[in-house]
Amino acid sequence: MTSPRHGDTAVDVLVVGAGPVGLASAIHARAAGLDVLVVDRRAGTIDKACGEGLLPGALAAVRALGVDPPGHPLTGISYRAPGRHADHRFAAAAGRGVRRTTLHHALSERAAAVGAALMHGRVTSLRQDPLGVTVEVTPAGGMPLTVRAGWVLGCDGLGSTVRRLSGLDAAPARRTGQDHPRYGLRRHFQIEPWTDLVEVHWSAHAEAYVTPVAADTVGVALLGTRAVCGAGFDHLLRSQFPELGERLAAATASGSVLGAGPLRRRSRRRTAGRVRLVGDASGYVDALTGEGVRVGLAQADAAVRHLGDGDGYERAWRTATRDYRTLTTGLLAWAGSPARRAIVPAAERAPWLYGAVVERLAR
Repeated sequence: MTSPRHGDTAVDVLVVGAGPVGLASAIHARAAGLDVLVVDRRAGTIDKACGEGLLPGALAAVRALGVDPPGHPLTGISYRAPGRHADHRFAAAAGRGVRRTTLHHALSERAAAVGAALMHGRVTSLRQDPLGVTVEVTPAGGMPLTVRAGWVLGCDGLGSTVRRLSGLDAAPARRTGQDHPRYGLRRHFQIEPWTDLVEVHWSAHAEAYVTPVAADTVGVALLGTRAVCGAGFDHLLRSQFPELGERLAAATASGSVLGAGPLRRRSRRRTAGRVRLVGDASGYVDALTGEGVRVGLAQADAAVRHLGDGDGYERAWRTATRDYRTLTTGLLAWAGSPARRAIVPAAERAPWLYGAVVERLAR
C-alpha cells in the first residue's frame, strides 16, 4: 500500500458498514493481522428491521468470532396457517433468538477488543488505482477526510453506497406479473414467549415471523409487497393474522416499528479491483428463509481469505450463497403463485421434505 498524503488516514482494510457482517469482516481482518477501520454513518448501537433468529449455523458462526450474545433458545421452525401447522425441531444444536441491538453490541465490543477502529461518517467518493483505494468520508458536522486503504469491503446493506460507487450495481431484473418488490416491518412485544420455535404465519398476502428473543419479549416481522406493508404494521397484523393479533392484543408494544426494503437487490459482480461486496450489499433475494446472518457471516470470512484473489472470492461467494439463493428463489416463486395457499398444507403432509429443507437452512 502506498504511503498516505499529509492528513490522510491509511489502513490495510476499510470496512464500510458497522452491522453484524461489517463487524465480522473487521474481526476476521484483524485475525489476519491487518489494520482495520470501520466506517458507518450511524452512531451507537445499530438496529435493523429483521427476524432476529440465529439458526444453529449462524449461532455457531457468531460464537466462532468470540462472542456469545444472550437471547432465547430456538429449537425449530413452525409453518402455520389457520387450522393447521407443520413443526420441525432441529436435529442437533439449537439456535437462538437475539435482539439485533444485543448482537450488534456484542460484535462491536469484540471488534474493538481485537483492535478494529471505528469512524462515524458517510462515504461520498471512492477512487481506485493499482495499489489501493482512496475514499472520502464526511463525518456528521465535520470536514471531509481522506482514507487510503489497501482494500475496501462494502458491508453497507441493501442500499449499498460502495456497490454504487464501484460500478457494481446491476440493472433491476425484469418483473413478471407475480413479482412485486417486497418490504419488511418489525416490532417487539413485551410478552412471555409461548414457544421455543420460530413461527412463520402464512396469510393470503403476507408472512409473519414470530421470534422469541428474551424471557419476556418476542419480535414480530411482517413481510409483503409495498401495497400490503403500506397499510402499516398494526393494520397488517390485524387484517392478515387475526389469531396472532389476538394473542398479542394484551401485550405491550416495545419500541417503534422499523422497516426495510425493497428487499431484492442485485450486483453485477462481488468484486471490482480492490473492492469486495459482502452481505446484503452483494445481493439479496428475500428474508423468507431467515438465512441472512449465516450467509453474511460466511461471506465475511471468505472476503478476508480472498482479499488478493477476486475470482476466488466470486467462487467462494457463490458456494456460500448457493443454497440460500436456490431455496429462497424457489419458495418466493411458490409464495407469489396461485399455489401459495398450499405451502403449509404441503409441509404438513410431507414432514420428511419439510424437515429436510429446515435442516438444510439450519446448517
